[in-house]
Amino acid sequence: QILLQESGGGLVQAGGSLKLSCVASGRFFSIAAMAWYRQAQGKERVMVARVTQRVTANEVITYDESVKGRFTISRDVAKNAVYLEMDNLRPEDSAVYYCNADIADSVTYVPNTYWGRGTQVTVSS
Repeated sequence: QILLQESGGGLVQAGGSLKLSCVASGRFFSIAAMAWYRQAQGKERVMVARVTQRVTANEVITYDESVKGRFTISRDVAKNAVYLEMDNLRPEDSAVYYCNADIADSVTYVPNTYWGRGTQVTVSS
């Protein structure tokens, strides 16, 4: 069974920082990409940042415009982990943050999308 486990959420004042972590576990062949999404109360889930993990090419990183310059996504291939460093947080960043990954299992080698359970980030004004 492939699982994504997030950690690092919490309550922080505006202007503060938090770092989220996500680790993929289970038996699988490879991870094609990992990302962070967020869902604020009453709103749709949206992508915050994404990083591809291709072995033969440079990684590609994408950010939502609202977090560019404030958030940094990074990954540790050896640990099957992805991180989200969030600086200069704003109240509008408050949401449940979900880890997302495209993982190819060790039987079919076809990537499927997996989600973590989410971690709450609350930014007070």
